[in-house]
Amino acid sequence: MVAVARPSLEMRAMRREDLSRVSALESASYDFPWTLGIFGDCLKAGHPAWVLCLEGRVIGYGILSVGAGEAHVLNVCIDPEQRGQGFGRHLMRRLLDIARWNGAERVFLEVRPSNPNAQQLYASMGFREIGRRPRYYPAHGGREDAIVMALEFTSP
Repeated sequence: MVAVARPSLEMRAMRREDLSRVSALESASYDFPWTLGIFGDCLKAGHPAWVLCLEGRVIGYGILSVGAGEAHVLNVCIDPEQRGQGFGRHLMRRLLDIARWNGAERVFLEVRPSNPNAQQLYASMGFREIGRRPRYYPAHGGREDAIVMALEFTSP
């Protein structure tokens, strides 16, 4: 029997030295990316910010804000070349664990209507649409609404 090597996958806290890679992934993924400064500000503010590494290379990240029994997924992204392999689900599960560990009873996020893959992932994890934010996102030729989704944690 031949042993099959499994890729090394690691989730760890985002560090300042990760910011250039995180910013590059953001720019490769979105037409209207966050700036390097926004990511730096999230670290300075103490938001839970995590990176997902495959074989030592950052392939994804997620940032939360947590307070008053609630968490908000501020940004989550997987390298476009690594999508469709379950890494987004892995990252989201960890973000939800972090939200729970920080006392959140519910988690909110926004997603573009033009991003059905993300909507499907969030719905499969128990998020439900609770509303819309009109003209929330910048878009080519104007603005795009945001679908607001929420996940309620049940008591253990």
